[in-house]
This record gives sequence, structure tokens and C-alpha cells, in this order.
Amino acid sequence: MSAFPPSPPFETRIPVGEDRERQVCRDCGYIAYVNPKVVVGSVVVFGDKILLCRRAINPRRGFWTLPAGFLEEGETVEAGARREAMEEACADIVIDGLLACYSVPHISQVQLMFRAHLDAPTFAVGPESEAVALVDWADIPWPELAFPSVKWALDHYEAWRGGAVGPFTNPA
Repeated sequence: MSAFPPSPPFETRIPVGEDRERQVCRDCGYIAYVNPKVVVGSVVVFGDKILLCRRAINPRRGFWTLPAGFLEEGETVEAGARREAMEEACADIVIDGLLACYSVPHISQVQLMFRAHLDAPTFAVGPESEAVALVDWADIPWPELAFPSVKWALDHYEAWRGGAVGPFTNPA
């Protein structure tokens, strides 16, 4: 015997007052909304160096990224960014401000990237990383970055450092 009740009989249709198809329960009319996932992360610096993590998990295992991941329920975006830095780089970061908000509709994500820093160069490989390093701008492995939004965030951080005002959004 299952601990959960049977799934209600859902059908795909456009509910009254909506403009797109949804999964709707035929019995009670409940609409099962599917919403984008929120990703939170940070461009973390210590002095002029940037914290990068080599991914130990898929997707893009072996490629370099910023500490980032999915926001958990009941978590603020800042707390999520701090948690992700701890999980991926064993780094206790200080959030300095919002750097950018990226819309990635083809994978149904909204990505919030922060500016952050380390008070001391203390970090280690976390369970989701193969390697973690503080790198100079000139040494960023651009061809080995895991996702386009990692490059966007690094470019926007450099623009911010040069005096541009954010928060930034998707590049053209």
C-alpha cells in the first residue's frame, strides 16, 4: 500500500482566464503550474583574484564555473548564494550586492548573480567540485567555462569594476 494517495487525473487544457495550456485536474479543477527554477550564485573575489570551481557533476563536468546553484524553498537569494559557495568551494563569502539577473527561458531559469568577496583566502574543494582556485583575470580559462552565464557574469563584473552601473541583464 502506498503512503501517498493516487495522482489526480490531470489533462492538458487552457483554463478559464489563462492564455496557455496547463495541467488541470479533471475532478477538482486544480491547476498544476510549472514555474522557472531560480539559480543563485556569485562572482567571488579576494583582492584581484576570482574564485572558480571545476565541476565534479553533470552537466558540464570538468568545466569551470562560478559557485552557483538552485535556490531552495524557504531560502533568501543571498542565503542561497552563500550556501552554494560553501557547498562548492567550502568558502564563507560576504555578499556585496546584486550583479545581474539573467533570463534563460530555453531551460526555464532565472539566474541571480551577486558580487561577493572572501575576507581571507580560505576555501577548499567541495563535494560538487573537482578543483577550486583563485585566478587572475588573465588566467581565466575562457574556453573551459561551463555555461554562457558564467562568461556573462565575469564580463559584467569586469564592466562593474570599470565603473559601469548594474545590475546587468542578458547581453544582446
